[in-house]
Amino acid sequence: MGDEAPGTAPALPELLREADTSLLECKVCFERFGHRQQRRPRNLPCGHVVCLACVAALAHPRTLALECPFCRRACRACDTSDCLPVLHLLELLGSTVHQSPAAPCAAPCAPRALTCHHAFGGWGTLVNPTGLALCPKTGRVVVVHDGKRRVKIFDSGGGCVHQFGEKGDAAQDVRYPLDVTVTNDCHVIVTDAGDRSIKVFNFFGQIKLVIGGQFSLPWGVETTPQNGLLVTDADTGSLNLLEVDFAEGVLQRTERLQAHLCNPRGVAVSWLTGAIAVLEHPSTTLATGASSTRVKVFSSSMQLINQVDTFGLSLFFPSRITASAVTFDHQGNVIIADTAGAAILCLGKPEELPVLKPIVTHGLSRPVALTFTKENSLLVLDTASHSIKVYKVDWG
Repeated sequence: MGDEAPGTAPALPELLREADTSLLECKVCFERFGHRQQRRPRNLPCGHVVCLACVAALAHPRTLALECPFCRRACRACDTSDCLPVLHLLELLGSTVHQSPAAPCAAPCAPRALTCHHAFGGWGTLVNPTGLALCPKTGRVVVVHDGKRRVKIFDSGGGCVHQFGEKGDAAQDVRYPLDVTVTNDCHVIVTDAGDRSIKVFNFFGQIKLVIGGQFSLPWGVETTPQNGLLVTDADTGSLNLLEVDFAEGVLQRTERLQAHLCNPRGVAVSWLTGAIAVLEHPSTTLATGASSTRVKVFSSSMQLINQVDTFGLSLFFPSRITASAVTFDHQGNVIIADTAGAAILCLGKPEELPVLKPIVTHGLSRPVALTFTKENSLLVLDTASHSIKVYKVDWG
C-alpha cells in the first residue's frame, strides 16, 4: 500500500491535464467549454458534444438542420441540449478560475433577483435613447439616441469610446433611430424611421449599406446565431429575415417569416433553442391612454409556441403590465421590460408562459431595451433617466 502511493501521485496531474484536453475542449473549434452562452457544451442526439457557437455555425440559417461533424447523423439545432456532465466536470476541476463569478449554474434555473451594480450615460451623454445592443466580440455597448451623432459606443466600464451616425438628410445619415443590433462580425445595424430604412455600419462608423424601399416602418432588429437579421415592420405587420454580405455591403436575400402580426416592434432570438419572441402593440385605449401589448414566441421553424397579452398577465400580477422590450436569458427564459410598473419580469420558458416572476422592481423609470452580457449581467436602457443600468444576476 505504502509503495503504491508515490507511483499514483504523479498520475493525478496527468489525468487532470488529459481530462482538460480530451473532455473539456470542443473538437470542432478547439475552444475550452464554459458556462458562457457561446461556449456551453451541447449534446447532439447522436451523443457527440460540441459548443453552442459551433452548433450555430453548422446549422442551416433557415431550417436549423445540421449534421454531426463526427458521425454525420442529421439533426436540428433545437434538438441539442446542455451537456450537464461536462458542465459539472468543469466545476469539479476548478472551472471557476476560467469563468466569471457571475456565470450561471450548470442546470437551468431562473434568476432570483437582480441588483443594480452601476449606471452610465445620463442626460447630456444620451438624449432620449431608444435602442441597445452588445458587441459579441468586444463586449462594448451600442446605444442609439436623439443626439447629434445618433450611435454611441461605450466600453464595459461606461466610458464613451466612439460615436457616429450624423443627424441629417443625406442617405447615409441616421434621422430617427428606433433599434440597433450588432452582428457576430461587429457590424452595427440601425432601423431608421426617418427614411424607413435599415442602415449598416462597420464598428468604426463607416456606412456599408442602406436598405431602403422594402419596409413601411422597420422597427425592431436582432442578429440571429447564423448572422442573419430579424426585422419587424410595424406598418405591414411582418417579421422578416435578411441575409447580408456585410463585408461587401450587399443584401443577398429577404424572406418574410410572418405576415399577420399586429404592430410588431421588439424582437429577440434565443441562442439556446432558436426560438423567436416578437412584441406586438395591438391597440391603445383612448380613454386611458393605456397601451395593450402582446408577446408571441415562435419556434425556430416559425410555429407559434405560446403567446400572452396585457390582459393575460393581469391575471397573474396585481397591476397592469405594458411590455416595452423583450429578450431571452441564457437559460431560454423570456424576459420583458414593463414601462407601466417600471420593472423587469421573467415570464419563464416559452412552453410555460406565463410563469411571472419580477426580477427588478425598483430603480427604473422607463425601461425600453434589454440585453444580457456574456457574464450574465443584465443591461437595461432607461430612456427617462437617459442611462444604461447594469444589474448583476443572483442565480438560484
